[in-house]
Amino acid sequence: GAKALADILNLVESSAEKHILQTLEADNPDLAAEIKNMMFVFEDLILLDDRSIQRMLKEVETKDIAIALKAASEDVKNKIYTNVSERVSMMIKEEIEFMGPMRLSDVEAAQQRIVETIRRLEEEGQIVISGRGGKEDVVV
Repeated sequence: GAKALADILNLVESSAEKHILQTLEADNPDLAAEIKNMMFVFEDLILLDDRSIQRMLKEVETKDIAIALKAASEDVKNKIYTNVSERVSMMIKEEIEFMGPMRLSDVEAAQQRIVETIRRLEEEGQIVISGRGGKEDVVV
């Protein structure tokens, strides 16, 4: 069903994922919305609480963070920068600056590695993704 499709779409390239969701939206907007709610993409990092971000950062290489942030929104960048020390934040910013232009596919690959880590940590119960699911998922 929808959950299986969401899991599959989480594994494909983001351009293919967008195309599939757009096509599905045209045919069945309700199903497309249901699937989107089940998916976690890199920009959804802003849904994580600070403790979950810090837990994820322990699992991910700093270089992957820097590469992934090259094409991230300001909200995502700020979420990361506020959850690391000022020294680490400066280090990430410098690495982004010095790495120069990169292929979008390389950036998306780094983002995908981070998303996979987040999904694993959520499955293990080590982090909580707020803003998804129903009332039973409300964090108190």
